[in-house]
Amino acid sequence: MLEGVDFQPLWITFKIAFITTAILIVLSTPLALWLAKIQGKKKAVLEAVVALPLVLPPTVLGFYFLVLLSPTGYLGSIWASFGFAPLTFSVSGIVIGSIIYSLPFMVQPLMQGFEQLGKRPTEVAATLGAGPIDRFFSVTLPLTKRQYLLGATLAFAHTIGEFGVVLMIGGNIPGVTQVASIAIYDHVEQLEYTQAHVLSLIMLILSLTVLTIVYGMNRRMEVKVG
Repeated sequence: MLEGVDFQPLWITFKIAFITTAILIVLSTPLALWLAKIQGKKKAVLEAVVALPLVLPPTVLGFYFLVLLSPTGYLGSIWASFGFAPLTFSVSGIVIGSIIYSLPFMVQPLMQGFEQLGKRPTEVAATLGAGPIDRFFSVTLPLTKRQYLLGATLAFAHTIGEFGVVLMIGGNIPGVTQVASIAIYDHVEQLEYTQAHVLSLIMLILSLTVLTIVYGMNRRMEVKVG
């Protein structure tokens, strides 16, 4: 059954998901902290901008990324001026698109966690002489680790399931930008149902395993806090 099945799309998919999630954790933290502090119309507008990928069709988002990241596009030309390889039809371009596409899945849980935490714990730490970095790693991060776990899980799972954005930015180059979702689509188009079944089943089992582990860890944290 496994004969003729190319597992490279799975490796590319999980590599992109891991890189995207790691970058999102770093980038989303200051953004979510800032959004949790501001109020008024500005906050509503910024929250809408962050949540935009949730409602936009992936092909629309992918099209604009393709325009921006192409060698003649605004971002792509700046990138090319430093002598780097083109972002379109590359893993780097897919990662950039995935970061924006999965941004709300990381920012929103963190923002809610920071809002629920409030200012009091960090203000108390400040009175004890803790600096901003110390306050974040000693107070904020431990008290919002459930939100970090939830956000990272959602961002990772969402990146794994991407199709439209990845296809528009990265195309369908076997061994380079062909992720699992596109490989499955290719197999179905060519009536290669056995290969499609194998890849789909592996994706299903891995996704279910990751979510079970994460929700189990989340439950243990909930019990400890309770």
